Amino acid sequence: MNAARPFDIEKTTTGWRLCLVGDWRLANLAALDQALAGHALPEHGGITLDGAALTGLDSAGLMLLHHRLTAAGIAWPSVELAGFDAERLALVRLVTDRLAAPAPAAEVRPGLAAALGRRVSRAAAELPGLLVLLGQISEGLYDLLRRPSGFRMREFFVQLSAVGLGALPIVAMMTFLIGVVFAYLLGIQIEKYGANIFIVDGVSLAIARELSPMLVAILVAGRSGAAFTAQIGAMKVTEEIDAIATLGLSPVKVLVLPRLLAIVVAMPLLAFFGDLMGVLGAATVAAAQLDITLHTFFIRMRDVLPFSTVTFGLSKTPAFAVAIAFIACRNGFAVSRDARSVGERTTATVVASLMAVILINAFYAIVHPEL
Repeated sequence: MNAARPFDIEKTTTGWRLCLVGDWRLANLAALDQALAGHALPEHGGITLDGAALTGLDSAGLMLLHHRLTAAGIAWPSVELAGFDAERLALVRLVTDRLAAPAPAAEVRPGLAAALGRRVSRAAAELPGLLVLLGQISEGLYDLLRRPSGFRMREFFVQLSAVGLGALPIVAMMTFLIGVVFAYLLGIQIEKYGANIFIVDGVSLAIARELSPMLVAILVAGRSGAAFTAQIGAMKVTEEIDAIATLGLSPVKVLVLPRLLAIVVAMPLLAFFGDLMGVLGAATVAAAQLDITLHTFFIRMRDVLPFSTVTFGLSKTPAFAVAIAFIACRNGFAVSRDARSVGERTTATVVASLMAVILINAFYAIVHPEL
C-alpha cells in the first residue's frame, strides 16, 4: 500500500469520488487512521466510494472508514459503491448493515418491588396445579379406602426399599457423627464446671426432639424428593405418563400414592434409627472424654429423656414426609418436555422441600414449646 496516499478524492460532476488505494486491513490501521485524520472529507454533495484499486480489505478497515465518514457528516446510505468485486461488496454490506443496526437495549434490572412481584406472580401461577394435584391425591386416597385391592403393593414396597432401606447407611453415618460432634462440643463446656453427667440430658433431648427428625427430613428431601421429581419428570419427557393415562389408569394412583405412603411409613422409622445412632455417637464421646460409661449414660438417659419427647420428635416426621412427597410429585408433573426442565424442577424440589421442612419444624416448636 502507498502509505502516503491510501486514498484519492476528486470532484466530479455528480459530487465527490473517494478512491480507496492499496491494503485496507488491520495491519495498516494506524497509518490509515492517520491519513484520514489529516485530510478533510467533503461535507456536502454526494460521494462515490471506489474500490477498484484495493489490494486488500477487511472489517477493521471498513469500520474505520465508516467511522470517519460518519464523523464528517456523511450518512452511509448516501454513499454509492463502485469498483468492488463481489466478495468485497458482500463484506462491505455485511459490515455496514451490522454498524447500522440499533444497539441492543441495555437490560434494565428490576427493582426490589418488581422482583418480589414476579416471584409472587410465579407462585400464584403454580397454585392451580397444586390444588389440582391435592384434589387428585385426596380422591385417590378415598378410592383406596373404599377398594384397598386397587393399591399397587409391589410399587409401594419398591419405593419403601428405596426411601427407607437405601437411606439407612447414610442416616446412620450422619446422625452418629452429629451425636459425636454435639457431645464433643457440649462436653468441652460442661467439663469446666464438673457437670459431666449433664451431657446426657443435653444430647439426648436435642437429638430426639430436633436434630434427628430434622436431619433425616433434610436427607430425604435431597435424596428421595429429588429422585421422585426426576423419575416422574423423565417419564413425562418420554411420554410414559401419557401412556399410563391412555391405558385408563390414573397417574396419581400409579405414581404418587405408592411414593407418598412409602415416604410416610419410612420417615418415622428412619428418624427413630437416627435417634439411636445419634445417642450412640454421643455415648461414645462421653465414655472417651468424660469418663461416663455406656451403662451410666443409658441409665441417666432413661431418667431424663421423657418418652413424650421421643414421640414428639417422631410425630413431626409424617408432616415432613407429606410435604416432601407432595412438592416432589408436583414438580415432577410440572416438567415440560425437555431435559433442562427436569434439572430445574429437581432443584426446585430440593429448595422448596427444605423450606417446607424448616417451616413445619418451626410451627411444631411454636405450638409445643415445652420439652
